[in-house]
Amino acid sequence: MRTAIDSYPVFLFKSPFEKQDNGSQPNVLNEDEAERNEPDEEKYIFCRQCFQVITNETERIDVHGGHKHTFANPHGLIFEIGCFRSATGCLYTGKPTSDFSWFKGFKWQLAACSKCLVQMGWLFVSLGNESFNGLILDRLIFPE
Repeated sequence: MRTAIDSYPVFLFKSPFEKQDNGSQPNVLNEDEAERNEPDEEKYIFCRQCFQVITNETERIDVHGGHKHTFANPHGLIFEIGCFRSATGCLYTGKPTSDFSWFKGFKWQLAACSKCLVQMGWLFVSLGNESFNGLILDRLIFPE
């Protein structure tokens, strides 16, 4: 007999390295490699796991009165997210759903780093095709 759980799609995302028990750490770029990967004028925001460029400072936006929001999911996990117009370093998966949406009138999909597949947050899309990314702040590295 098939249960309701069996009908949900399976998503294969990696956990951030801080939560893995195997002791693995991300590869660290030396200064020369980091300089080659960072154009001079852009202030990029990177994935904390693999250093992939996720978005940049100019993409920060306010949604429902602020850039930062703190929410709990139905399992009680608490996330502090920041809102960004776009996140070109993310890929999106899953059928958009309005279940437990943190933003009224928006459906969401999971957003993951396109390089290492760690969940970065969520893409929120309204019926009017407005969209933004809610990215988990402690999974990002911000410019100084």
